[in-house]
Amino acid sequence: MKLLLSFSRKGKADPGREPVIARVVKETGVLINVEKANIDSMAGEVLIDVPDRDADLVRRRLEEMGVAVHVMENAITLDEAECVDCGACISVCPQEVFSFDEEWRLRVIAERCVLCGKCIRACPHGALSQQG
Repeated sequence: MKLLLSFSRKGKADPGREPVIARVVKETGVLINVEKANIDSMAGEVLIDVPDRDADLVRRRLEEMGVAVHVMENAITLDEAECVDCGACISVCPQEVFSFDEEWRLRVIAERCVLCGKCIRACPHGALSQQG
């Protein structure tokens, strides 16, 4: 399961200065895959992937440490009424989220998405959106 972690260095809890992911791995024994990170001096956002069976444990522990956690059930959403199956998203996606099926209809494997946003910008019909 993908979890989007957000933190700010403003306020009492300052998870930005603590190795929260390493600490959670050490305390829980759950292996965490970091898929994307954007961190600066004031805030950060990290997309992680954890085994589904351990997602609640990891989420709870991160929240206890002051990290905001958002469960990403469908990272990318396709509006089939808008999609014309042009394939523009296929060529820009670094994670092979998109492909054509045997009938040349667009197929989405949302679990592979790392929220880079390239497909959303490339879609000429605005058929793709990111879960908020």
